[in-house]
Amino acid sequence: MISRTGRAMLAAVLALAASATLHAQVSLTSAVDLALRSNPKVRAAQAQVDKARAQLGEARFVYTPSLSANSGLGYSYGFPLGQPTIFSVTSQSLLFSYAQRDYIKAARVGVDAAGYALEDARLQIEEDTAITYLQLNQQQQILSALDEQLATAEKLVQIVQARVDAGQDTQLELLRAQRIAAQIRLQQIRTQDQREATADHLARVIGLPGNPVATVPESVPAAPATQSAPDVAWTSPVLLEAEANVRAKQRLAQAESHYMFVPQIIFAAEYSRFSNINNYKEFYPTFNNFNAAEVGIQISLPLFDRAHMAKSNEANADAVLAIQQAATARNEFQEGTLKLQHASRELTARADLARIERDIAQAELQATITQNENPMAGGTPLSPKDLQRARVQERQRYIDYLNADLELQQNQVRLLRMNGGLEQWLSHAAQPKATETKQ
Repeated sequence: MISRTGRAMLAAVLALAASATLHAQVSLTSAVDLALRSNPKVRAAQAQVDKARAQLGEARFVYTPSLSANSGLGYSYGFPLGQPTIFSVTSQSLLFSYAQRDYIKAARVGVDAAGYALEDARLQIEEDTAITYLQLNQQQQILSALDEQLATAEKLVQIVQARVDAGQDTQLELLRAQRIAAQIRLQQIRTQDQREATADHLARVIGLPGNPVATVPESVPAAPATQSAPDVAWTSPVLLEAEANVRAKQRLAQAESHYMFVPQIIFAAEYSRFSNINNYKEFYPTFNNFNAAEVGIQISLPLFDRAHMAKSNEANADAVLAIQQAATARNEFQEGTLKLQHASRELTARADLARIERDIAQAELQATITQNENPMAGGTPLSPKDLQRARVQERQRYIDYLNADLELQQNQVRLLRMNGGLEQWLSHAAQPKATETKQ
């Protein structure tokens, strides 16, 4: 069985192999997988995680002795200006620093913050991909309905034109019929432009720019629950990142405050091999050994450093700033969630109304068709002109329903991201049997 990643890779290969005139069908699952693996935002967030881990290593490894070798050989005349060293090997490391412990703790929290930022970036891309996919899928359905509606409108124009020629209708009625067809053509052009822009955006999000993309409607899972309650066991990565930044800034401020009047102990060792080609013996006749070594510790105690005091004040201000930014992020998140929940109720009502309007239009059209096919059943049959108008109206109600339903689905996807249910909903997406290409 092919894994989920394998299917995504297969989709990418087939999509890239498709020519510019073909639309690569990509399922929702494959689109999300491709976006998570190739989107620049996710890669940038991963780079930040790698950077944070490197910074943690940098803070920890100051306790690991460093080792370096140096070499320099030259001739001097007169009193020796320096040691005639052929080569030297030095080693140095930090033994004790009260502030360094806080630097390491701050770096650890920084790794956590970068991890939360990566998780949030992934959720953003999943949300963007899902919303764009739903929009593209809806636009494909609308274009199909517009094709049917335009064909009906053109037939209406033909009927009215024939009636005008027969003296049964006025020129004004013909203009009205032509206006209906023109409005549908304009809507069709706009929808086609929107679809091309949406398909281009989706292709860029999933890392396939320049390759036209088409959706697989059956891969879209059922609409999520309208009222999605927050998962009490889940906290938004945005808030976790903000809280981690607060802890990191506080640790840094604490580290800077522990600099003054706190000793710092450094270990150092060196071995040197001297040369005998210079005139050292003329000035140091007892110098007979060409090897020298030293080992020891260095203790420093900062007593007065205005620059570092200013740096400590800066770190404290950064900590206060991080606290306020976390509070702002929390308020914005809670307000955004509340707005989405309120909008969900309104959009649900609008979608229900649009669905009822669609069902009424379909029922009325079907009743009209039945009446026209069975005039003996009673009632007055509609004229061909009125029948075509009813068909146009039914398609318009269907398009209105698609638009209302899309708004509701997009709002639900955004709410799922806020409540922590987006990945679970995406996991219910149908797996395609194969990735196909079609004209």
